[in-house]
Amino acid sequence: MAIVNLSPAELKAALDAGNVALIDVREPQEWDQGYIEGAISLPLSVFDPAALPADGREIILYCAAGVRSARALEYLQHQGFEISKHLSGGTYGWVAAGYPLTVD
Repeated sequence: MAIVNLSPAELKAALDAGNVALIDVREPQEWDQGYIEGAISLPLSVFDPAALPADGREIILYCAAGVRSARALEYLQHQGFEISKHLSGGTYGWVAAGYPLTVD
């Protein structure tokens, strides 16, 4: 299964349409600096596919630049998951495109 690189605009459209589980694979200190609203934190260092939502929503991954999310997708696909989409350019690309990050 190929990896699908979503642009920030494509991710925003998917989020606006609903039915997406957005998974942030960055580490906790990165999450604390800001995340995409609605995302779920599942850091790559402790990534467990069993923690992914199994409620029928489409799963889309992201990280800071797109490298770790692509690595997580490769791992998931190797484990038999049919998950293929991630945010190309990660949060860096998201912010560069003018979209906000949320900070608690």
